[in-house]
Amino acid sequence: MRIFLLAFLVTASVFAADASKAPLMAGAATANITPELGGSVVGGFAPFPCTHIHDELHARCLVLDDGETKLALVVCDLLGLHRSVSLKAREFIEAETGIPAANVLISGTHTHSAVNALGGPVRGYYSDQELTDYQKFVARRIADGVRCAINLLRPAEIAFGTVDVPEHVHIRRWFLKEGSMPPNPFGKIDKVKMNPGAGNPALVEPAAEPDPTISFIALREPGGRLISVYSAYSLHYVGGVGSGHISADYYGYFCEALKRLQPGGNEYPAFVGIMANGTSGDANNINFRNPQPRKQPYEQMQYVANDVAAKVNAAVKGLSWQNSAPLASRYRELDVKWRKIEPELIAWAKETEAKAPRIQGGKADLPLAYAGRVQRLAEASRETKFPAQILRIGDICIGSSPCETFAETGVEFRKRNPFAKSFMVELAHGYYGYMPTPRHFELGGYETWPGTNNTESQASVKLMNALLEMAGEVKTETK
Repeated sequence: MRIFLLAFLVTASVFAADASKAPLMAGAATANITPELGGSVVGGFAPFPCTHIHDELHARCLVLDDGETKLALVVCDLLGLHRSVSLKAREFIEAETGIPAANVLISGTHTHSAVNALGGPVRGYYSDQELTDYQKFVARRIADGVRCAINLLRPAEIAFGTVDVPEHVHIRRWFLKEGSMPPNPFGKIDKVKMNPGAGNPALVEPAAEPDPTISFIALREPGGRLISVYSAYSLHYVGGVGSGHISADYYGYFCEALKRLQPGGNEYPAFVGIMANGTSGDANNINFRNPQPRKQPYEQMQYVANDVAAKVNAAVKGLSWQNSAPLASRYRELDVKWRKIEPELIAWAKETEAKAPRIQGGKADLPLAYAGRVQRLAEASRETKFPAQILRIGDICIGSSPCETFAETGVEFRKRNPFAKSFMVELAHGYYGYMPTPRHFELGGYETWPGTNNTESQASVKLMNALLEMAGEVKTETK
């Protein structure tokens, strides 16, 4: 009997080991989310109607299956998306595919040449909202893209890589010479200025360091062609589009450039490149020390995309591949508070509205714009339902943020979490404004103003603590 029991246990352990090394499956697809002409292009203080589609917008979808668990990763060509859009899309996905909502990561790229998926027409600070027609369309197309990716699931090998591309990312928050700082919309003087002007003689030094690292996950058919590359770079949008144009910005150009570099990239099923936004809340593509001549529309974003795609493609060629990767996910909605608006700020806002016209010279009047934002933020919903997520893909860990997140937060996440291979994706499952670290709140600047920053000063600390705790949970999880 003992011999039989021993044999049974050995056999069971072998089966368990085999199950833990079940071949990985991967599938990738895209879904078109291009809006109708006439929708409001967002990204500035004065939305305007789109009049031309320069290049199509997409939801780019990757599905992974380890034999027990499926994960879906989706990146949308949008400035951002409201939490309710993510909820509806994940509701569709869970009902139609069986993938749990908590196993789906949905983020926006932050292209400034997309129409409004945040709700409106006037942005409010609410965790839940009725969806607009375009938001409903986006949610439906995200789910369709995930379903198509599932249809294309096939055996896959996986690899993780990084490549540093520092030449395209620059901190946009600067210290200026004493006496050079202009007043902010509230009549105060900040310690740093966002986008101080390339070549400004008052420049002293940037207020932080950018994150130059592109992290990526590559999937290929066993020994064969690439299925998809899911990447993240901490670069704000590049911009430089035609008037009234819809464009996916450099993110879309990167995906197409990477596809062109793949042998058989257009063969069915086509290769799907995916570029998520890393942690770029205080960085952009402008070298303020060394200003460059003004370029033609789309020239700079095409240059950045082609260069980044070439460097990622070169890095892929030197990777080590595995045919299995245990999958896991954690999703929480954190107790992060909306930013508190003091009575004196409400008084300022009402006084400002009483004095000023809405539009001056065809441009938004900043004090007036913030007067409206401040009052709406003071009436925010009681809960933020602030989403945070961790995905484990083998020995790789992805953390998420629903905000425009500062570069140092992404670097901290890589350094402190238990996975050596890790990175963050911002603007995931919602759009909660900028999320400076506590030290940046002391410096002030655009990203810290109420109405640009919508959550408490400890939001980045609470998010990091939650991400690290969830990463520890999935690290020790056995299957």
